[in-house]
Amino acid sequence: MLIAAVGLVVVGLIGCDEPAIMDTSVRVAEAMGGDTTGFARATEVREFVFPADHGPHPEYRVEWWYYTGNLTAADGRRFGYQFTLFRVALTPSDSVLAARTSGWAANQFYMGHVGVSDIDGGRFYDFERFSRGAAGLAGARGVPFRVWLEDWEAAAAGDSTEAFPPMRVRAMEDGVGFDLLLTPAKPPVLQGDRGLDPKGPGPGNASYYYSFTRLATTGTVLLDGEPVAVTGLSWMDREWSTSALADGQQGWDWFALQLSNGDDLMYYQIREADGTPGPYSSGVLVDPDGRKTDFGREAVRLWVTDMWTSPVSGATYPAGWRLVIPDRAVDLTIEPLLADQEMDVSVRYWEGAVQIDGTVRGEPVTGRGYVEMTGYGDEAAMPAS
Repeated sequence: MLIAAVGLVVVGLIGCDEPAIMDTSVRVAEAMGGDTTGFARATEVREFVFPADHGPHPEYRVEWWYYTGNLTAADGRRFGYQFTLFRVALTPSDSVLAARTSGWAANQFYMGHVGVSDIDGGRFYDFERFSRGAAGLAGARGVPFRVWLEDWEAAAAGDSTEAFPPMRVRAMEDGVGFDLLLTPAKPPVLQGDRGLDPKGPGPGNASYYYSFTRLATTGTVLLDGEPVAVTGLSWMDREWSTSALADGQQGWDWFALQLSNGDDLMYYQIREADGTPGPYSSGVLVDPDGRKTDFGREAVRLWVTDMWTSPVSGATYPAGWRLVIPDRAVDLTIEPLLADQEMDVSVRYWEGAVQIDGTVRGEPVTGRGYVEMTGYGDEAAMPAS
């Protein structure tokens, strides 16, 4: 899951003839709340249909296409990347556009985030873009799959209409970026109850959520205008919803871990106002054949082992963890590959590549993954269990 910035204040975006002026300084709890009147809600289990569900769901207020990965060059240089495109509906219906004749008129707003971690170079790059879903500037479709924001895009490779096609992900900014081909190595995982994933109490505080937990990845990373050939593994998350965080919830810590034994593990804990993990925290363990085992908050022990304070924002984040699932004989140590992987964007958060050591069912494992932490800087509390 990633930050759904639905609390963005967009001034005059729907009907004006010029690009809008935006105030984009929001807290994560504000971004995940707000008025939901008229929007569809994630309230019951639905059937997922592919490839159509790779495309947009405009009746819901927000959705995102989210990719992370760990990559290695032939000379051993290590990289991490994040690429996320968000769609935000400004009103529940497109009928507001009926009286508009401007080609700029839009009811859908898109935001993009890109992060590149040059692990061995000790450098982190982050970028953000905004645009309206009009005049060809940004948009999404299901068949063949494509979502784009100007020249940033994720799309079915070769315009494939397969249910689970290889995907091309590319984004460049100021001589930094990537052009990658992602091929599913496992089938998609429907998170939660057959894809309905509750995030808080009350009807509709949930999302429709599926993941590709292991995507074989090849392509290039661009640094200072120089391409570097890379291979590795990626992870894709897809969610759409209208509301997720309830009153008193302030953010989350999300772990996506790919282990050397072929297992993949996702766990997120949604933090309460005092920083403790709430009852709607959950996760899934996916075996090498793609079979999943769900587990709840009560099955997990998570300790913070280190902290890091951002010199830019002053926010203090966890910077190391031990994650234990006793019933599954999982015991992992997780450490950032770079301390500073803070996304200095409209909704500030930490999103970074991590390394993993530990044991699963008594056997040693290593691995790489990604961790996302939101809501820090909005509060002083630290998650622990």
